[in-house]
Amino acid sequence: MAVQRQMDAVDAILQQWHRERPDLDVSPMGVIGRLGRCASLLRRELDKLFSSFGLTAWEFDVLATLRRSGEPYRLAPTTLFSTLMVTSGTMTRQLQQLEAAGWVSRIANPSDARSMLVQLTPAGLELIDRAVTAHVANEARLLAPIAATELAQLEARLSELLAVLEPAGE
Repeated sequence: MAVQRQMDAVDAILQQWHRERPDLDVSPMGVIGRLGRCASLLRRELDKLFSSFGLTAWEFDVLATLRRSGEPYRLAPTTLFSTLMVTSGTMTRQLQQLEAAGWVSRIANPSDARSMLVQLTPAGLELIDRAVTAHVANEARLLAPIAATELAQLEARLSELLAVLEPAGE
């Protein structure tokens, strides 16, 4: 027996299109509309959590990228901006803000005196460790209503979609 699901905002949009353009198969709008809506709602929840640590999403991303790089938690700015898919100008401004907050420092690159490396400060490391612990718990809370087997299937399907959408090697 199929489980009846509650109508959502995307259903209303699809119904309107079916009424106005019955000649079109608008079913792709359902998938993409729901992905977009989920992304927006998830971003709102994630932003609330980051804000509770005095962070924005991009600050969390930079600190988390440095943290997951492993000790000594330092990377070249070019590695950071390519990993985070931002421009070098954007990365420069962001690093200045993170440095002013005391969460990162820029140090001379021992392998290349002409360049600098970005490193988590002890305060930045402590902050990101607390924030990422809460972030993972928050994500688990958001996904808890969905059965583990269904989450695994969803992750597999999203991975397939990402493989179609994302150019190889990016």
